[in-house]
Amino acid sequence: MAAPLAPHIVTLGTAGGPRWWAAADSGERTGIATAVVVGESFYLVDVGQGAGRRIAQAGLDLKDLRALFITHLHSDHVYDLAGLGIFGLYALQDRAGKDPVRILGPGNRGELPPVSPRAVVRPEPLAPQSPTPGTREMFETLMAAHATDLNDRILDSLKPSPLDVFSAEDIEIPAGIGYHPNDNQTPEMDPFEVYRDELVTVTAILVEHPPVAPAFAFRFDTAEGSVTISGDTCYTPNLITLAQGTDLLLHEAIDFDWVESLYGDKTDEASRAGRDHHYKSHTSVREAAKAADAAGAATLALHHLVPGHAPQAVWAEAAEHFTGSFVLPNDLDVIPFGRQR
Repeated sequence: MAAPLAPHIVTLGTAGGPRWWAAADSGERTGIATAVVVGESFYLVDVGQGAGRRIAQAGLDLKDLRALFITHLHSDHVYDLAGLGIFGLYALQDRAGKDPVRILGPGNRGELPPVSPRAVVRPEPLAPQSPTPGTREMFETLMAAHATDLNDRILDSLKPSPLDVFSAEDIEIPAGIGYHPNDNQTPEMDPFEVYRDELVTVTAILVEHPPVAPAFAFRFDTAEGSVTISGDTCYTPNLITLAQGTDLLLHEAIDFDWVESLYGDKTDEASRAGRDHHYKSHTSVREAAKAADAAGAATLALHHLVPGHAPQAVWAEAAEHFTGSFVLPNDLDVIPFGRQR
C-alpha cells in the first residue's frame, strides 16, 4: 500500500499589504505566501516578503518545490519572486533545461486601469512602454535587472541561467466567457485546469480585486482532500463556485474599522481613493465566513490579514458566522486538509 500523502498547508506568511508591518505589533506576520505540501513535494501560492526565509524555517527543502502559482501581480504577492529566481539557483540547478520549476500566474493586463474619479490631475503611468506586464515578462524583467550578478555566476561560476531553471508562464483565460480587464473582470464561469501532475490537480477561477486584473483563486485537489486559496478578492460568487465542498478554504480578510481609522477623517483625494480601493477590493471577516458557508467548506482559515498588526479578536469574529471549523493561523502554522487525518 502506498504511503499516505498527508496533504497540508504551511502558512509561510499571513499578512497582506505592500508595507513592512512593525514586528512588535504584528506578531511577526510576514508577507503572504502559502506552501501546499503533498507527500514529499510542495507547491507555492504567492511569494510575499519573507517567503524565502519562511520556506527554510518551515523545514521545507527547496529542491522539492514543484511549481509556484501567483494569484495576482500586486507587489505584496510577488515581493520575493526575484529572490526565488536568483537564490533558488543553488538548490534547483539540477532542474535546468530538463525539468524547470513552473511559475504560473496572470498574463498581461492588456490595458491600464481607469484613473480614479477622485483624480484632480491625471497621473502619468510608470513604464509607459510596457505598463502592464504579465507573469512571464515580470520574471524575465526581474532577472534582467540582476544581469550583472547573474552573468558573474553564469560565466565565472558556471551556474545555469534562472531562465533555464524556472519556466514562467501566463495563465490563459478561457475564451468566450466575456472577460475584460476593465469592463468585466469576473464573468460567471466554471473553474478551469491550470496544472496537473500525479499528486495534484490545480484549477483556477477569476476573482474580483479591482483594479488589478486578472486575479485568480486556486484550488488543489489530491487523492486525500482539497484546499482552496482565495487570493485577494471582495465577496465574489466565482470563489464560492471554485470552493464547493472544499476541505479547507484559506480566505483573505481585512479589518474595515482599521480602514476607517486610517482614512475616515481625511479629506484629500488620495486618501479618499485609498479608502475606495479597500472597500471595493477586499473582504470583511463576516463576508469571508459567509463565502465559506456558501461553499460548504469544512474548515475556514483566514490569512492575508490587513492590517498585519490587528489583534486576534478582530479575526476571531469569523467563528461566530461560520458553521464549520475555524482556524486563525500564524506564520509557519500547519493545517491538514486530508480527509484521512
